Amino acid sequence: MNILEVEKLTKRYGGESVVEDLSFILEKGTATALIGPNGAGKTTSLSMLANLLSPTSGKITMEKDVSLGFLPQYPQFFPWLTAVEFTELAAKISGVEAKQARLQSIKTLEFVGLENALHKKIGSFSGGMKQRLGLAQAIVHRPNLLLLDEPISALDPTGRREIMNLLKSLQQDTTILYSTHILNDAEEMTDQLLFMREGRLIEQGSLKEVKKKHADPCIQIKFRNHTHALEFVGSHTWKCEVEENLVLIPVSKSGPTMQQVLHILSTEKQDIVGVEFQDASLEEIFLKVVAAK
Repeated sequence: MNILEVEKLTKRYGGESVVEDLSFILEKGTATALIGPNGAGKTTSLSMLANLLSPTSGKITMEKDVSLGFLPQYPQFFPWLTAVEFTELAAKISGVEAKQARLQSIKTLEFVGLENALHKKIGSFSGGMKQRLGLAQAIVHRPNLLLLDEPISALDPTGRREIMNLLKSLQQDTTILYSTHILNDAEEMTDQLLFMREGRLIEQGSLKEVKKKHADPCIQIKFRNHTHALEFVGSHTWKCEVEENLVLIPVSKSGPTMQQVLHILSTEKQDIVGVEFQDASLEEIFLKVVAAK
């Protein structure tokens, strides 16, 4: 079932289009990554979906009774408030009853890893702590649709891992649309990819669909040295590439299977270090897609 449908969403300033004819669907309980370089229109798109910007044209249809949570790329805080005071205020603004707001705020701050900073002033927070606090205010009212603009950009690798795990745990009850430029982390919790460039959607699909279309997988054979790699290539007619001591064999209908490669390697005299199937990362696919359009 669809929780959100976007049809030909467009935003113009004067004669310049920032977002042009953006169309996609979000199914309930899924996580969708909005990917694109700086200036692609990601923040403008999310701001329109959060009703912070009015579109020039197009249509946004949300399921009835949708509860929306939003984390902007640069959230604003009141430095004189404590974390729990700020989150409680956000809860009340989002419709949580006053007697319940405090309890939900504490539980949410604990959930995002700020249990030791409940009563600390926000003015003393690091960038990573503020990022966690921003996520807390976005989910404290338990929304079923969550829009996140670069939710992990200010975090170190450990913090990114923790927040991605938290977001994955939310997926059971929450539909998530998030923009990111840290693509390797996105691979773990993405059901759908939306690639944007210059305000337009240039590719979309599941991770599996996009990889099938753009990944160019290969079988990688690692030899002891460059000479052994060249000797192997010279004794076979397969289409392949040599990079130092690596031989890369594209996976295709006309090429060998992994089973065939392993059978041949069992009879080779060259020193072989290892064999593995190589698939492109999401970052490599993104660079390819953007360059190709």
